[in-house]
Amino acid sequence: MKTVLMLALLVGLFAPAHAAIRGKEVEYKSGDTALKGYLAYDDSNDAKRPGVLVVHEWWGYNEYSRERARMLAQLGYIALAVDMYGDGKTAAHPDDAKKFSAEVMKNLPVGEARFRAAEEFLKQQPQTDTNKIGAVGYCFGGGVVLHMARIGEDLAGVVSFHGSLATAEKAKPGAVKAHILVCTGGADSFIPADSVKEFENEMTDAQAKFKIITYKDATHSFTNPDADKYAQQFKMPIAYNKDADEKSWNDMKIFFREAFAR
Repeated sequence: MKTVLMLALLVGLFAPAHAAIRGKEVEYKSGDTALKGYLAYDDSNDAKRPGVLVVHEWWGYNEYSRERARMLAQLGYIALAVDMYGDGKTAAHPDDAKKFSAEVMKNLPVGEARFRAAEEFLKQQPQTDTNKIGAVGYCFGGGVVLHMARIGEDLAGVVSFHGSLATAEKAKPGAVKAHILVCTGGADSFIPADSVKEFENEMTDAQAKFKIITYKDATHSFTNPDADKYAQQFKMPIAYNKDADEKSWNDMKIFFREAFAR
């Protein structure tokens, strides 16, 4: 309830008053794997609009990612909260979350296929402008969208919120098509300053179009109002930061306006 109320307040800051947001559970497949998703859009008009994929934290496809999809719909996009684990699987404990996310990152072709299955499903929607597709990712999901950018996925832009920046497969010069925005916490012990610098060097060498914004004093999971609960329950060095959450969301808005205008 805390998450929903907090994010609803954020939606109210930026949402047009006339928006009639429709959200629905959907299913799609990658190979033989059934995937769950949540599609959100403003159904008050039939105009084509940019599509944005929302890739979840390591907890899995949960209400937080669905709420972010609704918030993107409030901004005029059609958004799909995706399922990277299969069958809508979620974790209730960090040990399970680590296991589920590691399974994807250790088998990147499977993860890439699941991302592309979601992308194709989004493109099939009648409201989607198929020439304007972007992606956002949180924590684990941030690492996923950055990986897809690194390997040259044809996306207008990707945004990583407190996402993993490390990689075993660095971007090759000229390979990155998507513009990139990295929103990271200045006090994030999972993403230290040297990791940010290494990513900056990698993107510069790859001749990518990118921007890194560091939010002072923000720790890991700074956009998720439930981070404080997880921190207390599991003794994790994470915390919600309202100021960084709101600023990063606004920075994303500006980024996508520019990315989709090209």
